[in-house]
Amino acid sequence: MYNHQVSKIMSRPSWDEYFMKIAELVASRSTCLRRRVGAIIVKDKRILTTGYNGVPRGLAHCEKVGCLREQMGIPSGKNQELCRGLHAEQNAIIQAALHGISIQHSILYCTEQPCVTCAKMIINAGIVKILYKNIYPDELARKLLKEAGIEEDHYEG
Repeated sequence: MYNHQVSKIMSRPSWDEYFMKIAELVASRSTCLRRRVGAIIVKDKRILTTGYNGVPRGLAHCEKVGCLREQMGIPSGKNQELCRGLHAEQNAIIQAALHGISIQHSILYCTEQPCVTCAKMIINAGIVKILYKNIYPDELARKLLKEAGIEEDHYEG
């Protein structure tokens, strides 16, 4: 009787909701002044790696030295190479490589839809599915992911 009463009071999140909430928490570590993004890579319902957007290790954070993109007047979605930071997806993939963790056949949960650079890395890393929360207008990224057969879903929670 007790277990039945508890289950009525407490509802468990779905796996997608659970992992997306974790990706949102990961995003809170971001040091980017423009956009806080979090990503986690999951396989068999187990978190393999996490990543958030920010500068490479050992470099001064943008919150200390300012945003290069703001200083140069670069709009969002343009000239992504002109930035001190790495994207959350890139950092999650790099963490897997750094620690020798295979992410082949995994799922990426991300607070933002991947850009074209991240899409190409996702394809080569062997990730098979992406769930993202916020839409990022990069049609080439979506086209490449579709061509590679990677499932991509907008998580609306």
